Amino acid sequence: MARTVLESRTKSVVIGFDQPFCVIGERINPTGRKKLAAELEAGDFSTVERDALEQVACGAMVLDVNAGVVYNSNPDPNQTEPPLMRTMIERVQALVDVPLCIDSSVPGALEAGLAAAHGRPLLNSVTGEEERLEAILPLVRKYNVPVVAISNDDSGISEDPDVRFAVAKKIVERAADHGIPAADIVVDPLVMPVGAMASAGQQVFALVARLRAELGVNTTCGASNISFGLPGRHGINAAFLPMAIAAGMTSAIMNPVRPAEMEAIRAANLLMNHDPNGAEWIRFSRVLEAVAAGAGFAEASAAAGGSAGGGRSGRGARRRSG
Repeated sequence: MARTVLESRTKSVVIGFDQPFCVIGERINPTGRKKLAAELEAGDFSTVERDALEQVACGAMVLDVNAGVVYNSNPDPNQTEPPLMRTMIERVQALVDVPLCIDSSVPGALEAGLAAAHGRPLLNSVTGEEERLEAILPLVRKYNVPVVAISNDDSGISEDPDVRFAVAKKIVERAADHGIPAADIVVDPLVMPVGAMASAGQQVFALVARLRAELGVNTTCGASNISFGLPGRHGINAAFLPMAIAAGMTSAIMNPVRPAEMEAIRAANLLMNHDPNGAEWIRFSRVLEAVAAGAGFAEASAAAGGSAGGGRSGRGARRRSG
């Protein structure tokens, strides 16, 4: 079974078929958040710090850190993103000790994040595009870190799940050429909105099962993509996640502050026997009871013990190859 090991300074999180579902907190991302983007350009990291603390309190096991701001004062992200990513990583690590997911389309920002991160972060991401493969896979090898592999290539995003599988297979094979094992590839099969494609849910469940059976890789997704453009999105997300877990999906980049989605994941962990004796379900149920009684979700979660599952003593220092 593929086991993808992520590390912070003192903790390890294992993504795997026999492990609790890995929740990767998505909120430290200025995309679509004008206020946060303006704060970052002004050197204000208060929202980043608050989001880091809240997501971990609500159960995030890994935090995604995205520095994708287009500055009004300098529109070149190749200049602005690397130092911003470094600072954001340093700020987050000073507050919480969970592994990080370094998220950028700018290779220089990815390397700046890798240089600043403790332990063994997840790199987000490589695609099947030739230019991206040549830029990112050497970084993955140099720093000996796992990477998210997104199933699109130079032809774009295909609606055909067979094409998306072929792209994932290509990335796994190209990574092997660089000495990167399949266990360090976490495939994002690309979840399509069910509002635009009625078969999107069925497609991704079949594709995740195939990725597990044929390539033996772990998987992730942007969980909220499934409900994009629809009303009642939390209900759809909460139904989608356990179904994806049952199909073999092992992680998701999502908002852990939403109780419905987190309740669904905790229940799925219990039913998949990834929660011995139901201890995490019982603890999370106390959080829900506290929320119902009027406490905020983050406050109730922190009071009940914070992040659930996945943490173990880590090896700490970054491992580099070559």
